[in-house]
Amino acid sequence: MAEPILKWAGGKRQILHEIVALMPDDFRNRTFHEPFFGGGAVTFWMEPKRGTINDINPKLINFYVVVRDHVDELIEDAKRHKTEKEYFYKARAEFNEIVRNGFGIPNIRLASLLLYLNKTAFNGLYRENRKGEFNVPFGRYKNPKIVNEERLRKASEVLKKLDIYNEDFTYILRVAKPGDLVYFDPPYHPVSETASFTNYSKEDFSKEDQKRLRDVCLELHEKGVYFILSNSYVKPVRELYEGIEGFEILKIYAKRPINSKADRRGEVPEMLVTNVPMGLRVGRERAKLLVNNGRLKALMASKSLVEYLTVSERSI
Repeated sequence: MAEPILKWAGGKRQILHEIVALMPDDFRNRTFHEPFFGGGAVTFWMEPKRGTINDINPKLINFYVVVRDHVDELIEDAKRHKTEKEYFYKARAEFNEIVRNGFGIPNIRLASLLLYLNKTAFNGLYRENRKGEFNVPFGRYKNPKIVNEERLRKASEVLKKLDIYNEDFTYILRVAKPGDLVYFDPPYHPVSETASFTNYSKEDFSKEDQKRLRDVCLELHEKGVYFILSNSYVKPVRELYEGIEGFEILKIYAKRPINSKADRRGEVPEMLVTNVPMGLRVGRERAKLLVNNGRLKALMASKSLVEYLTVSERSI
């Protein structure tokens, strides 16, 4: 099982079993698409045989193209980075200068800098200002692991089987075929007026974008494409999907530590929407086994015996 290679706010590892539970039972034989890729936890866990990934952030997509096609060069460059405050701000300035000057994909140096900043910035956040510049401060980690060669090479193997796009999520209407499976993980609708955190790119994801996404789901449904979508469990989003024949809304809970107020961190309700018929789904119990077994194999492969035993006890 491959694992995410970037820290990413709103990552789906902790609710992976809830997502897998809604997938068609034969999901491994289907073409899989992830139009809001981010950290890619679902795709890396699935290791699909074919499909697409996409993200509107060109710096992020450049990173994954480099991992797919130039992983050796990326590893070699990234090993030169230093975990020092002064070096961090020089690296951040270099990253932003490359962005300002314009870059073509692939750009190995930009990918190397993104990996470094992701592993050493405060809380592992990726955040941009309106100019598209990375603006997260130094994280003061004692000994962060910037280059995990094994994980990067495994991710490269997964990505080699996929087409990579840097477009609006509506690209999926061109590429998805009947019977394909799509997982949508858009920037979540804020749970309050002050809780918004959608600055993964310089463009915000608006209420109108949420409506456009609902319309895409409707069109995919009509084409015979299966989808699963996650979002915050808030009325404006629920109302977009309520009452649509063939759609089901599920309420789940996830721990989300990103909040300016400590007492609002912890388990929060989230929403999953799908058109996968109940009779075709993996189901929660089998999904838990699949996800836990995948994690155990990954831990055994990395020879982390203590962590292996801990997870084994939890899965019994």
